[in-house]
Amino acid sequence: MAIPQTILDEYFELLKFETVGADPVRLRDCLVCATWIQKWLAPMGFKAELMQAPGLLGTPPVLFAQRPGSEGAPTVLVYGHYDVQPADPLDKWETPPFEPTLKADGRVYCRGAQDDKGQWFSLLCGMRKLLASGARVPTIKVVLEGQEESGSTALAKLAPTIKDKLRADVLLVCDTSAAADLRPAIVAGLRGVSHFTVRLEAADHDLHSGEFGGIAPNAAQGMCELLASLHNPDGSIAVRGFCDGVVPPTDEERAAAESAAMSDARYEQEMGCPPVGGEQGLTPTERNSFRPTIEVNGVHSGYGGPGSKTVIPCAALGKLSMRLVPGQNPDAAMAAVERHLKQHAPRGMKLFIEDLTGEASGFRLPLASPVFRLATHVLGEMDPRGPVFQWDGASIPVVSTLRDCSGAAPLLVGWGQPQDRIHSPNESYGLDQFELSMAWGEKILAALAE
Repeated sequence: MAIPQTILDEYFELLKFETVGADPVRLRDCLVCATWIQKWLAPMGFKAELMQAPGLLGTPPVLFAQRPGSEGAPTVLVYGHYDVQPADPLDKWETPPFEPTLKADGRVYCRGAQDDKGQWFSLLCGMRKLLASGARVPTIKVVLEGQEESGSTALAKLAPTIKDKLRADVLLVCDTSAAADLRPAIVAGLRGVSHFTVRLEAADHDLHSGEFGGIAPNAAQGMCELLASLHNPDGSIAVRGFCDGVVPPTDEERAAAESAAMSDARYEQEMGCPPVGGEQGLTPTERNSFRPTIEVNGVHSGYGGPGSKTVIPCAALGKLSMRLVPGQNPDAAMAAVERHLKQHAPRGMKLFIEDLTGEASGFRLPLASPVFRLATHVLGEMDPRGPVFQWDGASIPVVSTLRDCSGAAPLLVGWGQPQDRIHSPNESYGLDQFELSMAWGEKILAALAE
């Protein structure tokens, strides 16, 4: 089916909002975007409100909307996020990052084109088509937040105070990926996540490397040594106690995950490098789906401009994130990392650990879930290959909180692909993916209403 121009126009309008939720400068953009969504939902019979978490003024609002369904139908809670990653580095974009561009390859290029505006918006467009048909529908609730990319702080704090509003039978999330070649995938687990900043301070100003070389401690070198201490030579995590309690996958889970795995050659094609990171001796699927990680997201210190500047940097900054799996407690994992960093802090330097956010645990869902059986049937009708099960290495920090507060059974089905390049310059989403998400939204909500 071709996507109507009216829907593409709405999609492009949504993408133009520069909703970098982690940037206080973009707070107004987030508010205007949430208001736009509120107005977009109104003609479909939704009563929508913008909510703030207690004690967290000055954060992007949480949108909550609901409309009644057919008599006796279950309640579905749809979750998504309207915030996006920063566009940096800007010089790597081939088109302006907040000016959606449809290219001849059938893909829309823009920050948020896929993650997650494109995914939840296309699903809700499918919902709108179902509502217009007059068919039986479930009671539908929608919660969209503006902080998923920075830890979901507001929604995590708000959710326990609005449990009655959130109460539902199924939690429907479209913020994940399909398998290779857009074969449908049901995500049966996600890793948790925490992010934090490490800062080292040595001298009180940058020093001349000739006058003070061999005397002054070098913060850049110290940061390199400190970060290198987090892993063993074989890629395994060297932090004592970090992996305590990790629950390994069952044989059934491992077999299902490997059956849908990409080949090493496909990984190399998508990434531009061979899949050799992480713990050696494990397959890429096991490393990504079932094992925790500590990743360095960025290191900043000293001089990086043209030519040379012979200084000894006085300070260094490291941005890190941890992906956590079932059995790991976020607080205990962070405590283990903090102990390790303090024990390995370079001499002559002050260590600071700051900006801890996320703190979400990982989870895995039972493969025998009734909602999985229903989803398998619907996806089998959409694609004769049928769906596969995946355990996503990424994180949606607030899904566990929403599951606990709503009492709903999570159902995570998305249509992302590696070529979407989410979190990177030139993010895009294919119109074929948009169409599949629309069809999924229409068909699964219809099936849930029966």
